[in-house]
Amino acid sequence: RNHAALKGPWFTNSGIGAPSRNTELRKALDLYAHVIRCKSTPGIKTRHDDVPIDMIIVRENTQGEYTGLEQTLTPGVVQSLKVVTREASERIARFAFELAQNEGRKKVTAIHKANIQKQTDGLFLEVCRQIAKEYPHIQFNDMIIDNCCMQLVMKPQQFDVMVTPNLYGNLVTNVGAALVGGPGVCPGVSSGMRGAVYEMGAHHVAADIAGMLLVAQGRDQLTHA
Repeated sequence: RNHAALKGPWFTNSGIGAPSRNTELRKALDLYAHVIRCKSTPGIKTRHDDVPIDMIIVRENTQGEYTGLEQTLTPGVVQSLKVVTREASERIARFAFELAQNEGRKKVTAIHKANIQKQTDGLFLEVCRQIAKEYPHIQFNDMIIDNCCMQLVMKPQQFDVMVTPNLYGNLVTNVGAALVGGPGVCPGVSSGMRGAVYEMGAHHVAADIAGMLLVAQGRDQLTHA
């Protein structure tokens, strides 16, 4: 009715069982943009206490390696299809730049692996570069995913807004959450034209601490609205 929901973490078995319910929900509601805020919080001790971290990760939520299109070609040979479209790349890139513009952010960084995956990630990067020209007042750069992970650990303060394909966004989100105190302190929202689902930014079910009386300081997720 209100086109908004709060969601807790859903566990997905590795290698066996049903498809991810998280992925199915995003596809069913076309929640194409996952936005995660990683920001240093006073009182939470981290490895980078001396460095102020304040970055927003915008992850494409419906395509890439998460399409679920897998098949066995012959015993011992399995194929997985990575799907990237211009339409999906355009809307996530524009979403990231509009977010940066509306919040007074200065830079958008596109994360990719276009040096190896020249057609899929190449298309994503090409589109991001094209959209960036419509926002000349916002600095734009791009970074290969493996270098990005290293730079996040070495110099996280260099990042402002990041826009990523699906899988890389998951990786970067978890690194970002670790930098500011863990998955419980990073709010996230999956958004689309039909509504929004507010959830943890890093999808960690915390099974290793289930049943323990632990409280993590969080933030008001509705600041995403």
